[in-house]
Amino acid sequence: MYRSFYENAVEGFYQSSLEGRFLNVNPAFARMLGYRDPYEIIDAVRDMARDYYADPEDRRVFLEALAAEGAVSGVEYRVKKKDGTVIWVRSSARIVRDEAGSVRFIEGVVEDISAYRQVLSDLRESERRLTDIINFLPDATLVIDTAGRVIAWNKAIEEMTGVEAKDMIGKGDYEYALPFYGRRRPILIDFVFRWDAEIEKQYSFIRKEGHILVTETDVPYVRGRNRILWGKAAPLFDSSGRIVGAIESIRDVTDRRVMEEQLRKSEEKYRSILETMEETYFELDKAGRLTFFNDAALTLTGYRREELSGIPYQQYTSPETARKLALFFGEVFRSGKGQGIIECEIIRKDGSTRHVQITAAVIRDKKGEIIGFRGVARDVTAHRRLEEQLLQAQKMEAIGTLAGGIAHDFNNLLMGIQGYVSLMKFDLPPTHPHYQRLQAIEDQIQSGAGLTRQLLGFARGVRYEIRPTDMNALIEKTAAIFGRTKREIRIQLCLQEDLWTVEVDPGQMEQILMNLFVNAWQAMPQGGDLTVSTANCPSPRREEENPEMPDTPHIRIDVSDTGTGMDEKVKERIFDPFFTTRPMGRGTGLGLSVVYGIVKGHNGRIRVGSEPGKGTTFTIYLPATGFQTPPVKGTAAEEAPLGGDETILLVDDEAMNVEVTGELLRSLGYRVFTAGSGQEALATYWEKGRQIDLVILDMIMPGLSGGETFDRLKEIDPACRVLLASGYDLDNNAQAILARGCRGFIQKPFRIVELTKKIRQILDS
Repeated sequence: MYRSFYENAVEGFYQSSLEGRFLNVNPAFARMLGYRDPYEIIDAVRDMARDYYADPEDRRVFLEALAAEGAVSGVEYRVKKKDGTVIWVRSSARIVRDEAGSVRFIEGVVEDISAYRQVLSDLRESERRLTDIINFLPDATLVIDTAGRVIAWNKAIEEMTGVEAKDMIGKGDYEYALPFYGRRRPILIDFVFRWDAEIEKQYSFIRKEGHILVTETDVPYVRGRNRILWGKAAPLFDSSGRIVGAIESIRDVTDRRVMEEQLRKSEEKYRSILETMEETYFELDKAGRLTFFNDAALTLTGYRREELSGIPYQQYTSPETARKLALFFGEVFRSGKGQGIIECEIIRKDGSTRHVQITAAVIRDKKGEIIGFRGVARDVTAHRRLEEQLLQAQKMEAIGTLAGGIAHDFNNLLMGIQGYVSLMKFDLPPTHPHYQRLQAIEDQIQSGAGLTRQLLGFARGVRYEIRPTDMNALIEKTAAIFGRTKREIRIQLCLQEDLWTVEVDPGQMEQILMNLFVNAWQAMPQGGDLTVSTANCPSPRREEENPEMPDTPHIRIDVSDTGTGMDEKVKERIFDPFFTTRPMGRGTGLGLSVVYGIVKGHNGRIRVGSEPGKGTTFTIYLPATGFQTPPVKGTAAEEAPLGGDETILLVDDEAMNVEVTGELLRSLGYRVFTAGSGQEALATYWEKGRQIDLVILDMIMPGLSGGETFDRLKEIDPACRVLLASGYDLDNNAQAILARGCRGFIQKPFRIVELTKKIRQILDS
């Protein structure tokens, strides 16, 4: 029975000598080492340390243990098979002695544990890899078993808490809560094993997603600081589905939450800026559809937010503008950079148009791909209107300068003609046939002077006879004159009593009224109603609700007709010089330009309201000054020139004017010195100043101007008396000279009666 067991056993049995020779082995041992039978291994292995043990040191250790104990059990070591491969074996052995106590042999049993050692190695490698993985995880991670003992505590949780794994592995009784809360208490990982409605109600900040629990909450004791931690816990199952533990990952999201809060505040600030800015901010996708915009876009377009969102820009622009924008955004896309300003029109929901300036840049995704456009649109409609008004003002100023130059030369020509006519009249009795013809020439000269005054109406500040004026009386007088010639026009006056006085040139005011009356008459070829009204206006700004209007007392004059009216295009050009809607030969186009220039020259404002078929109303605002000053009704002109025996210095760069005016004055008894320039006038006054009683000084001269000559004369003789004369006065130069002490001003061309009246007023004062 023993032999049968020995021969058929699965384990290997052997007997060996102390010297290292196998004495006997069973078949299982031979097969284990790759031999055919026991005889082959006994014959082949002559030195066990060399031929059997993979490491001879293991033989030495084995023998020492036997010698010390007499037997060993479960010793594991490596041995060599016949083909040289190495396997792991587990061996138990004892020393067998004879009756005398001498060692007979060593007897042992051997088991091949190579497969077991491989499984164990794989398990240890798996555990090592799992440990490495857990330690590699960026989130703090801990694992507990069902008894609540810590079986894993990775590097990240060591860094988070300052507690090392060696001090936490194997600990239970909620010790893992101490680094977070400073006391023992359940944490998220513990609720994996027990979750019910009561716990869910108590811990409402924890949400359950299947088997997984997730939370984000303040934790007060992480290294002594309050931190915001995100946690995720889940159960661990064995192969049969039983829960054998739980794992939790923890992430410090304090910085993220702070950044999110900062981002939220930044977004609120960004949105607040966007919503309070006057400009429209917008974002488009590549198809041109609006994906984001601020409230200013709603104001600009007139659409509601839900109507505007997702609308391509082609729907609120004209086809021409759409093509223009397509080219613009195409260039932005190709360049990949922001583009400068493009100006275009948009069509509002109500059909009206607005002028906008647009700048744009591309929007890119995280990969750098262009996904759309962002930009700013500025409403420049009012700015464009102001530019047009400025252009109009500059145009009027340029025309005024040109008109002033023409008026100067023309008035000098008229002055010469007037002078010679006056000389001829001196030599003829009123009954002479030529006297009436000369009188007619004088009338024509005055007509020419009137044309000159129209040209001067373009020039800013051309006001020569400024005095307190009752505009109601002036309107009544002008309307009466006009009404006698245009019977088909019904004139109605609605004049406010106690209308404030204005300081104006009455002649120019008459010209304004007459031009407006004529314009109304031309708009009513079949007759109609002409209404003139006046009113005191404490503040044109409040009355017109226009911040560009003045906020000081003015009077208001409205001239309305029931004529054909005007469209917007005509209204835009109505004050342009030489613009007219009348047929050739029916108007010069100067009338309303003259009105505009005179009103501006008096620091007033004028506007026009009109629609086709509904008539036209011109509204004029004039500053009301000197409320207590009684208006001047007018004075009677002298019938004959006034003579004298004083000495006069006549200064004019036009030789003809010097000659004819000098001869006229001499014929009236005056002694006359003449000068053709400012320098010559100063030299003459320096030489003969004691004899000179009055200087008649032309204001516009080459070289030394009239103003400069006046100042030099005053330096020579502060008591010098000067009468200023000019064909025109641009920018109120005459007023400035008068303010410096000049005694009077006379407008060319003047009659000898007017001149002598001025001379006597100065000399007799």
